[in-house]
Amino acid sequence: MGIQTIIIEDEEASRETLRNYLTKYCPQVEIITECKNIIEGKEAIEKHSPQLIFLDVEMPFGNAFDLIEQLEKIDFKIIFVTAYSNYAMKAINHSASYYILKPIDIEELETAVQKVEEELKKEDGDDLQLQTKVLLENLQNNANKKVVLPTLEGFEVVDMEDILHLEANDNFTNFYLRDGSKKVICRTLKFYEDVLKDSGFMRIHRSHMVNLNYITSYKKGKGGQVELTDGSVVDVSASKKDELLKWFS
Repeated sequence: MGIQTIIIEDEEASRETLRNYLTKYCPQVEIITECKNIIEGKEAIEKHSPQLIFLDVEMPFGNAFDLIEQLEKIDFKIIFVTAYSNYAMKAINHSASYYILKPIDIEELETAVQKVEEELKKEDGDDLQLQTKVLLENLQNNANKKVVLPTLEGFEVVDMEDILHLEANDNFTNFYLRDGSKKVICRTLKFYEDVLKDSGFMRIHRSHMVNLNYITSYKKGKGGQVELTDGSVVDVSASKKDELLKWFS
């Protein structure tokens, strides 16, 4: 049996395109039904209990996040589909959910489905509920925003204000937290540069990104170095020096 899936998309042409792509390129997906608004979507989710939904962000009668807030239980994965790359995409990335932009790229679709398939094998309903809670909290612009960090065992949720700095580790990223702990996360530093750059973080070196709020001093040099509140010292590349100093000025 394939991944039981519902498509919720208001545009008929977009539903047809996604259906055809899934049928041809993602045979592990089994489409149960299709819906054209969040009212139909809510009814279908409650009736069929899918494992995955493809959810258009902007639709009649409310958007994707309105639908999520109406559901008592989130025990399925979500791949958001949208024509807009805006603030909502930041919140989606913080929650480690997936989205694909219109027009749909086949490779991006295949990658998203493969990742969902892998995660469904190791996540339980409580994990999915927590992941979605983080998404909604961040969309509500709470001061204390959270980020979901995928690990080899599942994922962890941390407050962004607890992150001191990040370090590239091949295809992984090392997260250093205020409590002295280190977490090795299954995504690249480039990914987190895109996710965190508008939340008080700056990539100051090809291997390092820092929380600007925890810099205590800067030491001159070709690029120089910054010291953080925990005493750690992080190199600054020459190409990033001016950007960093401009932020302080």
